[in-house]
Amino acid sequence: MAEYEVNGVRLMVPEAKLTERIADKLSSGAYEAHEARAALMRLRPRHRVLELGSGLGYIATLCAGVAGAENVVTVEANPEMLPVIRANLELNGQGGVTLLHGAVTRTAKPGETIGFAHDKAFWGAHIATESSKPGNVAEVPCLGIDALLREYRPHLVIMDIEGAEEHLFDAPWPDHVRVVMMELHPGRYPDTVIKRIVDCLSASGMTYDPGPSRGRILTMRRLRGT
Repeated sequence: MAEYEVNGVRLMVPEAKLTERIADKLSSGAYEAHEARAALMRLRPRHRVLELGSGLGYIATLCAGVAGAENVVTVEANPEMLPVIRANLELNGQGGVTLLHGAVTRTAKPGETIGFAHDKAFWGAHIATESSKPGNVAEVPCLGIDALLREYRPHLVIMDIEGAEEHLFDAPWPDHVRVVMMELHPGRYPDTVIKRIVDCLSASGMTYDPGPSRGRILTMRRLRGT
């Protein structure tokens, strides 16, 4: 087990889940630096947070430190990462964060599952495709975005789900969501998908937020008075 500290957050990572690139990012403090900066710019105490794609639990830990652990829900599809995330949350005194297991889709029927591809580089895990190696694919629960938004009523939604964001913006988002920030994955879909994401959030009463946006990190915030 390797231990790192990033932005005041202690992170334990199994050696089997470390690649040279991940280790370099963690050692230098650059791990999820843009995402952390974006979240801390817009998050306020007692804001409700829904994070899609937990990673090591780093962003969820930072959010819990501002908003309170009871106000943070984080979702992870990779079953191998669940004990790692839980351990890191507890290591940093944020064991009250709600950790859900599943892959987020547009809608989901009770008991529905989907193939999820994972390998050593945990941050590249994604919903399985025809090219995914069968030995690296696990069936995981489907969690519908609409149901998550209804149940947890987040003010801030953060997502890094390796292209699955493509499927979450076919209908308007509810008014209680004030900020949406995500890492885009243009290598997994055409530019028309990015336009559809932006158009959907614009139609939901949001506008581009230049402060926290950077590179592939897109942030949209609700217009005042909407």
